[in-house]
Amino acid sequence: MRKIDLKIVSESIEKLFIDANYILPNDVRVGINNAIDSESNPLSKKILNIVKDNYNKSDEMVYPLCQDTGMAIVFLEIGQEVQFTNGFLYDAVCQGVENGYKNGYLRKSVVLDPLKRVNSGNNLPPIIHSEIVKGDKLKISVLPKGFGAENQSALKMLTPSDGREGIIDFIVNGVVKSGGMGCPPCVIGVGIGGDFEYAAILAKKALLIPIDKPNDDPYYREMEEEILSKINSSGVGSQGLGGDITCLSVKILTFATHIAGLPVAYNYSCHSTRHKSLII
Repeated sequence: MRKIDLKIVSESIEKLFIDANYILPNDVRVGINNAIDSESNPLSKKILNIVKDNYNKSDEMVYPLCQDTGMAIVFLEIGQEVQFTNGFLYDAVCQGVENGYKNGYLRKSVVLDPLKRVNSGNNLPPIIHSEIVKGDKLKISVLPKGFGAENQSALKMLTPSDGREGIIDFIVNGVVKSGGMGCPPCVIGVGIGGDFEYAAILAKKALLIPIDKPNDDPYYREMEEEILSKINSSGVGSQGLGGDITCLSVKILTFATHIAGLPVAYNYSCHSTRHKSLII
């Protein structure tokens, strides 16, 4: 049994959220640079260059990548041989989030009740997804999820007869209909299978996959490429102002499902697809 001090967990989460809000992952930078090279629309190319200038300036840790520094999403992969010491894991995660948003001078965007709309003042509570895995390590992944993009996400309970084409049509039509509201060029995480809620969790988790990493399954790799091609052929372009590149990447995760169902969700992420992970 390996012991992990929860103070380390809290400090790690604080740093992860600060870094994720200021430093764009390298794979996304490469995707934006490739989009600049591929874009033929002068206005969209100009917008993409502004996006590039923005992430270069954010590296100086003066201004975050976006004014919407997001709701705090945390994925925990907990080795079954891990024993946490000096506190309660949930409290440690919350402390890390609170410190990150305070010390990183990040906007606090969370309201405590969806209808009463009173701001929590510390960006708490976070949304935590945890799973038990083999080993004695703890992997922490964070996504500061802005809601301009989150609001463009969707879930649908398809039937098995809808099949592959039904999934593709649902995702492509939804993303194209969003136009510029989600700050494209976007990254789309897709979850297929499971049940009502798990498809959406898979879609969110898919956003952690590097956008330049091909799907290990050739069937779903081809499906990702087809969805990407159809979205980009729509002409929506950067910020919805027209162009060749509306989407940088589509990533699919799947899970077993019931014989009567075909749950599908897509999670829309803006051009500032912020995430960071570490292993303790």
